[in-house]
Order: sequence, then structure tokens, then C-alpha cells
Amino acid sequence: MIPLRYLQAYPAALQDKVRELIAQQRLGEHLAQRYPGRHEVQSDKALYAYVASLRQQYLKNAPNIDKVLYDSKLDVVQRALGLHTAISRVQGGRLRAKKEIRVASLFKAAAPEFLQMIVVHELAHLKESEHNKAFYQLCTHMLPDYHQREFDLRVYLTWRELPATGVAGVQA
Repeated sequence: MIPLRYLQAYPAALQDKVRELIAQQRLGEHLAQRYPGRHEVQSDKALYAYVASLRQQYLKNAPNIDKVLYDSKLDVVQRALGLHTAISRVQGGRLRAKKEIRVASLFKAAAPEFLQMIVVHELAHLKESEHNKAFYQLCTHMLPDYHQREFDLRVYLTWRELPATGVAGVQA
């Protein structure tokens, strides 16, 4: 049985469907049909503008974000698709908090739906630090099909790690 490390928390029936697509060598095709496009957000500057527009649309009262960038050092194996940080420093007599969002650079070549899901996830952390009910309610407020996209993103990561995957051949 093929281990599906990104899908371990999902029901066995869903995992079996993914394993079946893998066995039929149709997982990449399935993803390409569901997510045929590739987003245009290729630079850190464009990513910052993209994140800022989503923050403005859904989280007007959330703190401003100081830095947004693609990070080639984020390790997807350690479950870091994106990362949010809040760095606090004392400047003069004041405490200054600096907010950053980093997105794994492998998502430069991903479908726009996956980038949006990751950004929504990281933006939700501006309001809710834990992965609790309120956090996921905020995610689904910003992106109603958040849970489906998260699952599909995990399937995409599974596909990328398959030994015979021609990642360049599919734009999923």
C-alpha cells in the first residue's frame, strides 16, 4: 500500500481513491483537469500586492503585513506550505511588531487556486494563531471551498512526489 503522508488525516475511502488514481497513473491528469491554469504571481512584489488585496477585501481590521515573499527554504516535508511570522522588537521606547508571510517557492508554478488557498490560510493566522474552529471558519469565510482546495493541494503534493512524475508536463 502506497503511504500518503500528506493525506494521513483523511478518511481511508478518500485515500483509497487517490491510491487508485496513482495505480492507474491518472493522478496528474486528474489534477490537470481540475486545475488547468497557472497563476501570474511570479515575483515577491506581485505576491505582496496579491496578499494585500485579499487582506483588504476580507480582513480590513487585521494588522498590515510588512513583508511577503516566496521562500525557497520552506520545507514542504515539514508541512510548511506557507509561513507567517510576527517579529517583535523594541525600537526606542516602543515595541514594534513586524508581520511577514512566506510562501514556499514551489507554488510559483502552481494553480491559482492553490496559491489563493495558501494565502488565505496565512492571512487567517493574522486573526487566529491556532488551527481551531474559529480559524477554519475564517478560512471558509474568505474561501468557501477552502477544505476542498486544501485536500486537492495535498493530493497535488502527493503527485509531485511520485517517482515517475513529469512535474514539468502538468500545470496542476
